[in-house]
Amino acid sequence: MLSLEPAAKDNAPLQILCLGAHADDIEIGCGGTILDILAKRPDTRVHWVVLSARDDREQEAADSAERFLSGAKDKKIILGNFRDGYFPYVGSEVKDFFEGLKDLGTPDLILTHYRHDLHQDHRMVSDLAWNTFRNHLILEYEVPKYDGDMGAPNFFVPLAQEICDQKIAGILDSFVSQRDRYWFTEDTFRSLLRLRGVEARSETGYAEAFYARKVTLELQSRKSAS
Repeated sequence: MLSLEPAAKDNAPLQILCLGAHADDIEIGCGGTILDILAKRPDTRVHWVVLSARDDREQEAADSAERFLSGAKDKKIILGNFRDGYFPYVGSEVKDFFEGLKDLGTPDLILTHYRHDLHQDHRMVSDLAWNTFRNHLILEYEVPKYDGDMGAPNFFVPLAQEICDQKIAGILDSFVSQRDRYWFTEDTFRSLLRLRGVEARSETGYAEAFYARKVTLELQSRKSAS
C-alpha cells in the first residue's frame, strides 16, 4: 500500500479546509485525522466551516472546534445558520455561502462529505465543495447513520489509539444535545475506526477512511548518486 503525505508549496504551512453540513459532522468524519495532522504538523492552518449550527448547537460547535483545533498554529472557525435538512430548498443561498469561501485562500487539503451520502445536506455540501474548489486535493469523509450508506472507501489515515480516544472523548463531551440519540455512542465511533483500521491494515488497528475521487502523483526528481 502506497503512503502519501500532503505537502504545501514552497515549504509554507499546510492549509486545510474542513467542511461540515452540521455541528459534529467534521468531528465524526475526520476529527481523528485533524488531531493527527496537528500533532505531527503544528504549523498547520485550518479553516473550520460548519453550515448549520443553530440555537443550542452553535455553542457546542464552537467549543468543539476550539477543542479539536487547539494544536493548530492558526485557525478560523465559521459557523452558518442554515436550517438542518433544508439545504436543497435554499440552494442559491448555500451556493452564495460557498462562493464566499473562495476568499479564505487556497487550501492544500479539503475535507468534506461523501458524494453518495444519503443525507441531502451532506450531498449538497460535497457537490458544492467540488464545484467551488476545482483544482484541489479533496477527501470525502463518512458519517454513520440510520440510512445505511456506508460504502467502500479507498483512502485511509491510520490513527494511534490515543488519537482515537481523544476524538471520541471530544465528540461525546462537546455535543451534549446529541447524547439521547441511539447511535451517538462510544462503541459506534470506535467500531467504525476499528473496521477501517482492518481495511487499511493499520499497525495500530484503527483508521479513518475517505473517498478520493481525483489524486495526482507528482514526484520530485532526484539526482542519481555519483
